[in-house]
Amino acid sequence: MSRYLDLADTLGSRIEQGLYEAGSRLPSVRALSTEHGVSLTTVQQAYRWLEMSGLAQARPRSGWYVPTARPAPGLPSMGKPNLRPIDVSDWGQVQDLLDLEREGKTIQLGRGMPDVESPSLRPLQAALARESRHAGIASLHYNDMQGVPALREQLSRLAVDAGYRAAPDALIVTTGCQEALSCAVRALCAPGDIVAVASPSYHGMMQILKEAGVQAFEIPSDPVRGISLEALELALERWPVKAIQVIPNASNPLGYTMPEHRRLGLIRLAQRFDVPIIEDDIYGDLVYGWPRPHALKALDEDGRVLLCSSFSKTLAPGLRVGWIAPGRYFDKVLRMKYTSSGPTAPLPQIAVAEFLRKGHYPAHLRRMRRQYQRQRDVMTDWVQRHFPAGTRISHPQGGFTLWIELPESFDTHALDPMLRENGIVIAHGNIFSAAGKYRNCMRLSHASVFTPRTEWAVRRIGEAIGEMLRTHH
Repeated sequence: MSRYLDLADTLGSRIEQGLYEAGSRLPSVRALSTEHGVSLTTVQQAYRWLEMSGLAQARPRSGWYVPTARPAPGLPSMGKPNLRPIDVSDWGQVQDLLDLEREGKTIQLGRGMPDVESPSLRPLQAALARESRHAGIASLHYNDMQGVPALREQLSRLAVDAGYRAAPDALIVTTGCQEALSCAVRALCAPGDIVAVASPSYHGMMQILKEAGVQAFEIPSDPVRGISLEALELALERWPVKAIQVIPNASNPLGYTMPEHRRLGLIRLAQRFDVPIIEDDIYGDLVYGWPRPHALKALDEDGRVLLCSSFSKTLAPGLRVGWIAPGRYFDKVLRMKYTSSGPTAPLPQIAVAEFLRKGHYPAHLRRMRRQYQRQRDVMTDWVQRHFPAGTRISHPQGGFTLWIELPESFDTHALDPMLRENGIVIAHGNIFSAAGKYRNCMRLSHASVFTPRTEWAVRRIGEAIGEMLRTHH
């Protein structure tokens, strides 16, 4: 790591621990240079990085200060309950988002992709290179359908941190979390069946339901407490729901982590109506607090929770290494895995297993959680500063995305000409709904290390929204 980043990390930790109060003056450039034995330029670079991270503020001819906190913005409102299940809307707009992500010179604020340039990933890159050189012809053969045993052994140990027990033979490695979710849906549902989903929800899950011919019953979610148990109970009483799908930890896109009593209420509802739960725990290891909150599966008494996860958000999406702990549905899920893709590629599994076995994963998570939490606060400040007054902003408890809610009459698709002209990519809110709701919302990513162009993009979006609102009033 560069010396200025080392220094910035040290100062940032002191600020976050409250050693310097909001509004107080930080040590001078010369004092830090002497204290840490680095050049004045290194200190100045560290302070500029802290400024970019929202942890320091320069005052002309006065020095550097801890910023004064802004009042917390209003949280997004909870959606209205649906009256009936519906077919998932077309995937064309999801495809548009994916196409824009591939364009080279765009400012990516829409994708749910982690920072893959962190130096804490170098041991993983080394493991991948080493395995590629030494694996031999055996790596080209078909692999165990359940996945490489060494990786399943490590996943079994990670399960303990998440509060549940799963023997290596009770786990199935998948090609990312997307395949885990797809196998779960197809194992539980037939075309025409109904799945209750927390709303708004991950757009990939919406498309899995669509391809399986399954209807979605959208259950509104509170930005703090999660899925409405009251609305869910009504849906279970009135409709033959075959499964419940939720993201209890650092949900995508709202970012809430469900309180323990609400989780227990969800489990009790599922038991009462004898309905399985598909749990997406892909962001569980990225919840900012530590120890990480337990997975919903930790409360599972009878094997009805199918936990799905992957390393796509914690390490890198290109690995395509996920897993599912399917409980009592193991045989059905394994059959779905066989028919969907067969065994998952072994080389990435072996490299990830080595990364975990050698103890690199906890250090990497600590670094990422700290980075994502800092940048959540910076992005929130930018949105408050540059978007129109009254904009509602989620307060994620983990992960790296913000959910932004604008006045109900606003359609974020009206921003498309400006976005394309400026090379900015956002995720429109309606792709997180089966019915195409939330057109007045957007999801912004704060994963990659910020640059001046990042704030410029947020400011440009806010200016365009303000202009459109003034024009239409």
